[in-house]
Amino acid sequence: MKKHILALALIALLIVGGAFFYFARGDTARLAYGADVGKEPAFTTPRNELIPTVNIAEVTGWKAGETPIAAKGLSVSRFVDGLTHPRSLLRLPNGDILVAETNSPPRPQGGVVHRVMNYMMDKAGAGVPSPNRITLLRDTDGDGRADTKTAFLTGLNSPYGMALIRDTLYVANTDALMAFPYKEGETRIADKGRKILNLPAQAPNLHWTKSLTASPEGLLYVGVGSNSNIAEDGLDNEANRAAVLEVDPKTGSYRIFASGLRNPTGLAFEPASGALWGVVNERDMLGSDLVPDFLTRVEFGAFYGWPWNYWGGYEDRRVQPQRPEVREYTKRPDYALGNHVAPLGLSFARDMKLGAPFANGAFVGLHGSWNRKPAAGYKVVFVPFQNNGEVAAAKPVDVLTGFLGKDGKAHGRPVDVTSDGQGALLVSDDVGGVIWRVVKAD
Repeated sequence: MKKHILALALIALLIVGGAFFYFARGDTARLAYGADVGKEPAFTTPRNELIPTVNIAEVTGWKAGETPIAAKGLSVSRFVDGLTHPRSLLRLPNGDILVAETNSPPRPQGGVVHRVMNYMMDKAGAGVPSPNRITLLRDTDGDGRADTKTAFLTGLNSPYGMALIRDTLYVANTDALMAFPYKEGETRIADKGRKILNLPAQAPNLHWTKSLTASPEGLLYVGVGSNSNIAEDGLDNEANRAAVLEVDPKTGSYRIFASGLRNPTGLAFEPASGALWGVVNERDMLGSDLVPDFLTRVEFGAFYGWPWNYWGGYEDRRVQPQRPEVREYTKRPDYALGNHVAPLGLSFARDMKLGAPFANGAFVGLHGSWNRKPAAGYKVVFVPFQNNGEVAAAKPVDVLTGFLGKDGKAHGRPVDVTSDGQGALLVSDDVGGVIWRVVKAD
């Protein structure tokens, strides 16, 4: 009898183990390359995943003399290296560059799920403790390389977004919007700052980054990601999340400017129209061919679907209870950047001097997938715009590639994009510890 029970237990274990192995292999993309980008991306039937597809590019770093690959007509060099997890960038009026050296707050260590997540972060190069500082970079001799590097602001709490309005520097920590006095030319701020507004950071604080930009009128816009994939922990845990908040820095009052944006990681104002645009990371576990991350104009009062819908009305039937009535009011994004490419940085070409192909449009840093086969992203792209401030129908143009090697290992991962004082494109590379500088080739 005992042998019979043992045999049944062994069979059950083999079945469970086999099922786990089957699902853990993950889902492989079936769409043709490039079909998931543009104004009219292709959509497939959702392939629900009990276990997410995991395809993490192990980080090898950059060897001496190695660089990414710039597009034809451009060249790339190191603006600065030796940084610790550089993320968001801000150019100051005098040409100085601020970079947030940052990472997520300490993650839970106990339990199988947290251990697996921490293992994946370590493998992807994102397991380092947050330096919690903003560093100032200055190119004093104009040779295209920073020769001054100072700790501008320290003692922060996973800082991310930065914005300057006149003599005040605003920093979006993971849990609060802060204000600091700024004086041009100084290389350090000693002031402890003042809190403008608490920002959602309740556990597990899944999307910890808080993007930030300022309007010409002096209002602040904060991108706050969701606290889950599809609100599986309840909507009560998503208050003021998956949204862009509009904040009056003088009073600290705020309102939800736009909602239904799962993780709005980069915000910027388009120069021709003056409209606010953003890049957004969409939901996971519907297969390698869903759902496209996107670039979109962020309109006041608009609802972009999360968690019930995606891309203007495709229902996510995993979300319960369903809300079919909201489909009518769901706004469709403007431009698909690809499935699971993880866009983080956004900057328009107004101050860039990279030549005619890159004169009117948006540069986007695609951090790269962890949950798609084959891997996607790991590059900087340019999305062409029309003269009226609308996105064009053209496909995105690769600007900087080579972050992912042919062996499937990553040298680095691009994050934010901005221009320097000479019209070059700067690209932060968090796991590479570098800021790259892209210029028009001689």
